Amino acid sequence: MSENKKNSKVTYLLIIAAGIIIAVFCKLFVLDFLTISGQSMSPSIQEKHLIVINKMAYGLVKPMKDKYLLQWSSPKKDDVVIFLHNNKIVVKRCVLTQGESLEILYNQEYNSYYIQTGERQIPLSREQKKQLENCKTVPQGFIFVVGDNDRNSIDSRDYGFVSVKNITGRVVGK
Repeated sequence: MSENKKNSKVTYLLIIAAGIIIAVFCKLFVLDFLTISGQSMSPSIQEKHLIVINKMAYGLVKPMKDKYLLQWSSPKKDDVVIFLHNNKIVVKRCVLTQGESLEILYNQEYNSYYIQTGERQIPLSREQKKQLENCKTVPQGFIFVVGDNDRNSIDSRDYGFVSVKNITGRVVGK
């Protein structure tokens, strides 16, 4: 085999290896793709839709963990965020951020409780109301998340506030 052919093969192998390394780096730290299972974010994100996740939206996430190596931002109201809960990847919308008031209101017409966030009324079951009634504000370092399909979503109304440190990305495409 001639020297040129050997150099050509080495060059191609180096290009392929560099491509694989870049792809793995991007998957671990920059962008990820996820197929939605469940109806909790319907109608904005439907079941079986593919979403794009910006893993660097709030900081540099440790690979395979739900913690940051370096954090430079926090979720904002209306961000659709990704986090781990009970070892499952969860997609929910941030409706309240740290320090915001968590006011539970009562609707006499429908004999029901709800949380008002801007123009959105988020319904509460009696159990959810009881769990949240002593919380007046969202604690520092936490957010309150709810699925867009709030009647068919298990979210902060059920399991409480989500630590900002556990947010592993923000949905940027669907």
